[in-house]
Amino acid sequence: MPELPEVETTKRGIEPHLKGHKIISMVIRQPKLRWPIPTNLPDLVKGLTVLSLSRRGKYIGLHTEKGTIIVHLGMSGSLYFVGEGTPPLFHDHVDFQLSNGKWLRYTDPRRFGAILWHDASSEEKNASIKDSWQQHTLLASLGPEPLTMDFNANYLFLKAKNKKQAIKTFIMDSKQVVGVGNIYANEALFLSGIHPHKAAGTINAEQFTVLVDCIKKVLSKAIEQGGTTLKDFVGGDGKPGYFKQSLNVYGRAGDPCVTCSSILEESRLGQRSTVFCNSCQK
Repeated sequence: MPELPEVETTKRGIEPHLKGHKIISMVIRQPKLRWPIPTNLPDLVKGLTVLSLSRRGKYIGLHTEKGTIIVHLGMSGSLYFVGEGTPPLFHDHVDFQLSNGKWLRYTDPRRFGAILWHDASSEEKNASIKDSWQQHTLLASLGPEPLTMDFNANYLFLKAKNKKQAIKTFIMDSKQVVGVGNIYANEALFLSGIHPHKAAGTINAEQFTVLVDCIKKVLSKAIEQGGTTLKDFVGGDGKPGYFKQSLNVYGRAGDPCVTCSSILEESRLGQRSTVFCNSCQK
C-alpha cells in the first residue's frame, strides 16, 4: 500500500509536468473505485489549469481555479505519464489529457483508490483553493503532518495520555498523525527502542521525544530514497523506491537484528504484520 513517502514521491514526480498546464480532457474507463468517480467530473475539469499540487496525508490535491481534484492511490494505485495513443491496460482506469501534450494515467488493480472533486464554495472564499480542499469530508479530521512543527513530542504525549492502545496502532491512527503507515511505524519504533505492544499511555515524555524524532527521520529518509518498493510501486517518474534496502525490521521476521543479532519476532497488531526485536525494544 502506498504510504506517505510513496505518495509524496508521486506528487513530486508528476508536479513539474502538471503545474501551469490545462486539462484538455478526462477519460474515465472504470468509475467504480472505492468511491465512484463523479459522472460530471470530466465536464467540470475540462479547460481548467492545474495551478499547483499539494499532499495531505495520503491524498494528492490537483488545485485548479475552480476547485481541487482529489486523488487517493488506495492499496495499489499509481499515477504516471504515458505517450499519446498508448493503449490502456485492463487496470488503467483514468486518463487526463494535458495542454503540454502529456497524458496522466491512473491505474489501480484493486480499485481501492479514489478520484474525487472538491468545489471551492462561497463559504470558503476567504481561504485559498489550496487550503479549502482540506475541508473535504475525507480530510477534515486528519491529524497533523508528521514532518511539520505541529507534530512534536508534547503534542503526542498529551494525545496518548491514559491510552491503553498499543503504541504502534496509536501512531498509525490518522486522527493522531497522518502518514505513519505500517512499514514506517515498525521502523520508527525499532529505532526508538520502544516495543510496539507497549500501551501508548505508559510512554513518558522523554521516550516520545525520541519516537517523534525517529518518525521524522524515517519518513524523511524514505522520501529522499523515493519510497519503499515491496511489490509494484513506482513513482510518478516510473522509477521504484529504494528505501527497502534500508529496512531494519519490516519484512525481516526470523532474521538477526542488525543491532544485537537476536532473532526478530513477528506478531499481529491491528491486523498488520509487526516485526520487532525483543532485546532492543523494551
